[in-house]
Amino acid sequence: MKLQLHSTQKNLTEEEMEKAVADTIAFYDQNADHYKLNTQNVNFSEFQERFIAYLPFGARILDFGCGAGRDALAFRTHGYRVDAVDGSAAMCRVASEYTGLRVKQMLFDDLDARDTYDGIWACASICHLPEPLLRQVLLRMAVALKSGGVIYASFRHGRFSGTIEDGRFFTDFTETIGSSLMAQIPVLETVDVWRSFDARPDKNRNVWINVILQKII
Repeated sequence: MKLQLHSTQKNLTEEEMEKAVADTIAFYDQNADHYKLNTQNVNFSEFQERFIAYLPFGARILDFGCGAGRDALAFRTHGYRVDAVDGSAAMCRVASEYTGLRVKQMLFDDLDARDTYDGIWACASICHLPEPLLRQVLLRMAVALKSGGVIYASFRHGRFSGTIEDGRFFTDFTETIGSSLMAQIPVLETVDVWRSFDARPDKNRNVWINVILQKII
């Protein structure tokens, strides 16, 4: 099964896209400690195991938008080599303290690695990008992967691009065959997709789309 992006928002200008990204980062800068308390202890092992099933033991993983560091620490504890980045300086501080990793502050579209990672983990992170930026970043992620490498990404379920929640921008996804987005990135193939409820107890009515993409050349 493949994915399709459904956008019902007018095309954003470059300035509007930059503001959407900046406002989202500002939200996490202002709420890093709350986000730490709300996410670090959430059991996400089912999702992590579904991802690492595609990876050799000891693989190199990029936690791309690592938030408070829950997943980066889990992968590191299980013997994987982990690089962790986030766009929010405050979240980088929180994640560094929690994981013992040197978490790098970096915007998604600054990724410039090539053939470096066996896996890229983007849990509830690249969903904050407007559609044109999301497409560009997925292309960068594909370049950063080794051949056969995989991406895990999650998106809120819906048909709208441009949802604003607490100042954060979201691009929502829904499942369908023949994704117009992935057709533009033929080097990536969808190998798994599933729905889930939000793992946080106070958000458990929210539905998410989870996807694993594999670099096929």
